[in-house]
Amino acid sequence: MSPITANLQAVRRRIEAAARASGRGADSVRLVAVSKTFPPESVREAAQAKQRDFGENYVQEAVEKIHALAGLSLTWHYIGPIQSNKTRAIAQHFDWVHSIERAKIAARLSEARDPGLGDLQVCIQVNVSGEASKGGVAPEELASLAEQVAALPRLRLRGLMAIPEPTPDELLQRRRFAQLRALRERLNREGLALDTLSMGMSADLEGAIAEGATMVRVGTAIFGERQI
Repeated sequence: MSPITANLQAVRRRIEAAARASGRGADSVRLVAVSKTFPPESVREAAQAKQRDFGENYVQEAVEKIHALAGLSLTWHYIGPIQSNKTRAIAQHFDWVHSIERAKIAARLSEARDPGLGDLQVCIQVNVSGEASKGGVAPEELASLAEQVAALPRLRLRGLMAIPEPTPDELLQRRRFAQLRALRERLNREGLALDTLSMGMSADLEGAIAEGATMVRVGTAIFGERQI
């Protein structure tokens, strides 16, 4: 068994255990394998182990991989910061975008999406920890942005994403994830139908799942330390 296959099995066991502990089935949590900086061969190896969702941060690198692996019927998630000059490539090549934080970017993605591809599934990134260096809309500005994104054609607003500050404090981890869940619940009470919470990574996926994560984005625990 290859290291990537073994790592995937270990991560799936963690997801299953965390889901079971929170009274949910493992199939309620979707694993996005974060393959940024890793070559197409690593993605192919994970795909052979029945992994279908992959996350990328760097547009040019990702597009090359998407083309190289086009025959595998994979689902591609863009999870990095979005520059205006990259919106067309993102809209044309990805199935999901997790990191919308500005209405202007959402509008550009909407304009660039080929109707023949179907709606682009999107999440709004929220800065739940308030870090100046961290991307995401402020919680108090979320409702306005969500309303604007939900109204755009060729986009389907599915939910929220967050990358809280790394911390060994499990209570703080849980509090950040719970905040994102509460924000989604508030938006749903206001009339949106959001079903996705993209939160939790290699080090904190258990806490995220306990607070309702429906997608976890795991890189290091699957592929190893990032290749620069």
